[in-house]
Amino acid sequence: MSREVIATDRAPAAVGPYSQACSAGKSRTLYLSGQIPIDPKSGELLRGSVAEQAQRCMDNLEGVLQAAGLGFGHVVRCTIYLTDMGDFAAVNEVYGRCFDDPPPARACVQVAALPKGAQVEIDAIAERD
Repeated sequence: MSREVIATDRAPAAVGPYSQACSAGKSRTLYLSGQIPIDPKSGELLRGSVAEQAQRCMDNLEGVLQAAGLGFGHVVRCTIYLTDMGDFAAVNEVYGRCFDDPPPARACVQVAALPKGAQVEIDAIAERD
């Protein structure tokens, strides 16, 4: 099986043994790894509000999508991971601004912790035209 791997400096470098995104074989489906609010230039975690962190996550996802020649309109599914479900409304506000109607399918779950102490992480699956 061949894999296409997407790597870009428009999103932070991986903080572990994973690719920013990849697809398998001749698949039109692109799987984007979860993005936490790391600034791709500094490599530092954004320590702002959860809304600011969510925006950084979405900006990072957009950078990976753009590196693959795609945009948010190609996204078919996302998962949002929150350390506090009380942040749902603030994150939902930011997330919702990134997608035209109809938005992609989505799940949102609360987790005990995220890498580097982030409050939010978002991953995506996109489909090529």
